[in-house]
Amino acid sequence: DVLDPERLIQCPFVKHHQIRARRFPYHLVKCKESNPEIAKKLATCPFNARHLVPRADLSDHITKCNDKAFMEPDVVSRFCEPPQEQLNNGSTWQAPPCNEDWET
Repeated sequence: DVLDPERLIQCPFVKHHQIRARRFPYHLVKCKESNPEIAKKLATCPFNARHLVPRADLSDHITKCNDKAFMEPDVVSRFCEPPQEQLNNGSTWQAPPCNEDWET
């Protein structure tokens, strides 16, 4: 089960490290610091920071990443399309009057 916090995940830095899912993010930080040469050869997936893949394989990973499906609709709706209520109503916000006179 992908959501099981007790499942074991293989560390991308040291292949014989098997880490429980709930501890995996903490392990990644520690193991990355302990293995800087290996860390230089890996790239982080933009959809899931727990996915560390060889730099040469990143574009292939991005096209196949299962977490992309969870992120793309959210990213598209937030950044590419204005909210539907703004399209229908337009913005009615106006700046409040300013009583400050910077010249005086």
